[in-house]
Amino acid sequence: MSEINELNETMIQLPMVALRNMAVLPGMLVHFDISRQTSRKAVEFAMKAKQQAFLIAQRDMNVDKPSVEDLYQIGTVVMVKQMIKLPGDIVRVLVFGVRRARLHGVIASEPYYLCEAAVLQNEIIELSDVEKEAMLRNLKEILEEYAQENNKLSKEIIKQLALTENVEQLLDNLAIQIPMGLPERQRILEADNIIERYQQIASIMSDEIEILRIKKDLQNKVKEKVDKNQKEYIMREQMKIIQEELGETSTVSDAENFLNQLNGLTASESVKEKIRKEILRFKSIAGNSSESAVARGYIEMLLALPWDKTEKENMDIKYAKQILERDHYGLEKVKERMLEFLAVRSLTDKGQSPIICLVGPPGTGKTSIAHSVAAALNKKYIRISLGGVRDEAEIRGHRRTYVGALPGRIASGLKSAGVKNPLMLLDEIDKVSSDYKGDTASALLEVLDSEQNNKFVDHYVEIPIDLSEVLFIATANSTQTIPRPLLDRMELIEVNSYTQNEKVHIARQHLVSKQIKKNGLKEKQLKFSDKALEAIITGYTKEAGVRNLERRIGEICRKAARELLEEEKLDKISITNKNLEKYLGKIKYTFDKANRNDEIGIVRGLAWTSVGGDTLQIEVNTMPGKGSFELTGQLGDVMKESAKAGISYIRSVAENYKIESSYFEKNDIHIHIPEGAVPKDGPSAGITMATAMISAITKNAVRADTAMTGEITLRGRVLPIGGLKEKILAAKTAGIRQVILPEKNRRDVEDIAEEILEGIVLIYAETMEDVLQHALVHPDKK
Repeated sequence: MSEINELNETMIQLPMVALRNMAVLPGMLVHFDISRQTSRKAVEFAMKAKQQAFLIAQRDMNVDKPSVEDLYQIGTVVMVKQMIKLPGDIVRVLVFGVRRARLHGVIASEPYYLCEAAVLQNEIIELSDVEKEAMLRNLKEILEEYAQENNKLSKEIIKQLALTENVEQLLDNLAIQIPMGLPERQRILEADNIIERYQQIASIMSDEIEILRIKKDLQNKVKEKVDKNQKEYIMREQMKIIQEELGETSTVSDAENFLNQLNGLTASESVKEKIRKEILRFKSIAGNSSESAVARGYIEMLLALPWDKTEKENMDIKYAKQILERDHYGLEKVKERMLEFLAVRSLTDKGQSPIICLVGPPGTGKTSIAHSVAAALNKKYIRISLGGVRDEAEIRGHRRTYVGALPGRIASGLKSAGVKNPLMLLDEIDKVSSDYKGDTASALLEVLDSEQNNKFVDHYVEIPIDLSEVLFIATANSTQTIPRPLLDRMELIEVNSYTQNEKVHIARQHLVSKQIKKNGLKEKQLKFSDKALEAIITGYTKEAGVRNLERRIGEICRKAARELLEEEKLDKISITNKNLEKYLGKIKYTFDKANRNDEIGIVRGLAWTSVGGDTLQIEVNTMPGKGSFELTGQLGDVMKESAKAGISYIRSVAENYKIESSYFEKNDIHIHIPEGAVPKDGPSAGITMATAMISAITKNAVRADTAMTGEITLRGRVLPIGGLKEKILAAKTAGIRQVILPEKNRRDVEDIAEEILEGIVLIYAETMEDVLQHALVHPDKK
């Protein structure tokens, strides 16, 4: 053997936990309970910091506030994996041992122990192959003897240990797996090299073998002296087992009930055969065992699933259209797609169920339209909320080997529906996430793939489930957070913002009557004028949908109900735009109207937000300086780059607009977008900022009744943008008469309703020259 290498110790400072009657070894994953306040504070600090702590055993477990002398010198640096608070100020901690360390001293004892320790490296001893083989064989022989004497150690662990061919790895595994007390485990922890560890473990296991043999001999002697009463007790227990075998217990009767249910189950023979095997296995299990409860729950789940049970769907396309039109105003694309599906299903008897994803802002009726589609098609409606789901087992289920295992939400949804062809709404599919338990979005890939979801396997059920006849409808606020493979499996339908006219119709046809009924009123007791509804929409809500509009109408209904009860002579209330402030208070939202006068350096831009469209007033000032370029108003990186592209374009065409070449070196340019507390980003304000800069530089005013949107390139080309409907709607609300759009957005305008475009002149631009020609009051050129 060669010389032992010099130890290299690294000093560290960590929160310390003193352990009672236990020690943790490197490589050991273990959980334990702590109740001392200093220990709880130490673990809480470790979780907030780097999740590292120093665990060291007490010499006397009865000492409540141990000093350095009450502790062993060698402990373990661990990673704190989990901390769960239990009743009675007890905390359960899950840790993983990382490395050994020597305690040098305690720096602080309040509010928790903070210690200084030296990280220990094992002494490296070079052993020959013969020495290693000898140690390995001896350990395996001791293990074989130990396994014969101790039947509590599982066969899997023994097999795993016996197959280990590395002596260091075998020593580590034996130290972790073999049950032993604190003194023995501490001796192993304090061993500095492989030889010491081998001697300690071999000695501990040999002593344990002798103890087990003596214990077994004592038990055999005691067993031989069993008295008559004990024999009677054993015979009674045997009689109970015989009665179970004769079918005189509940387990057998439950099994018979399960078999009767199986005979009436609508399923294929292969599925029935698998369920039958589970029932026969359940029949052989003792009725009072925990395994019996697990098996019973599993069989009940299998019998409750609708394997081949379907419900007759509505094939009357006119009736379906009537239901959809009755429940929702607008959403034409969704209704059209559902009626197309029904038409194909009527002609073919077996059309492939579409997988649709409705994408749009909150409150636009995505979730409620799914309920109406289910009613129109006469399908069972199942809603699965995916918001915040991060465990793959929520979709695929838990494997039955785990305690408390449950089926996934898809299988549970089918069980609730009772048929294999329901409408299943996957709500907020853009809100799923992933962690160490698995990727939820990846688990949904199989569910939403029409080519392979006919054999979807839930980990709990373990029998393929046919999802091909399920009509899946997913909802999302944005496609940005949905992974591309999952997005590719769905047919996207955009649910855009509602116009003011649409909101008035929805309020009149649905929301008002719903809230009047909900608040215990009658239709004749409360009336809303159209002007009042318009005032609520524009002055008290700012949203793409109608959720807040319904809340405001509900607020009015509650106050009206109180007013009707307090004033006995009053039997009817009419809500108009004149008395609206009495019920809702002062107006909360106002729209920036178009400027009255043409101004220099001020241009109205159009923006898309999560609550619909909006207008942005972009201001540019120029002043003598050194050529600096300022951007303010909480602009994002993309918006800043658009402004830089705009100024670069202006400098390249300065001669065309009679701008001196030295102008940009002698003057500063400042771009500001008001409402500085609101973050702004995106490329669609490119032509707006460029127009405002040219206006400020050339002192040429911009038309006040004009707004614009479009991305700009270095060469002055105008590129297309999104959110066109919402932007034009915002322009109309602001009183804009002329909107400049990219030429490539002309085809998108065709999908916008006439009521939105009414009263607005659309100008299509391919280059910045086209924009300036229509935006500037006097577009002078050389």
